[in-house]
Amino acid sequence: MKFMVRWGVDQDQWLPVLKKWGSMTAKQRANAGKGVKIIGRWHDQGGRQGVAILETADLAALGRYLGQWNPYMDLDVTPVLDDEESAALARSVTADHGV
Repeated sequence: MKFMVRWGVDQDQWLPVLKKWGSMTAKQRANAGKGVKIIGRWHDQGGRQGVAILETADLAALGRYLGQWNPYMDLDVTPVLDDEESAALARSVTADHGV
């Protein structure tokens, strides 16, 4: 399952987040832990916010990954579908309604 994670960092946590993020290697940044794949991550540095798409079947693994950032920022996690998954669901819904 894929999840969209939106984050926002309060001003008082911004410098600690920058320090932690900036000190990580590319390999560390790419590692979300066993069972979690980072599809992509985008940053709005000026707005102190961003979004990531993560994929996992293990909610505990997702929680472990997000737990390292949770002390620094607010996280909003939403399950999402990609285009093909969404189209398949649309076909199923319309078929169920005879459309």
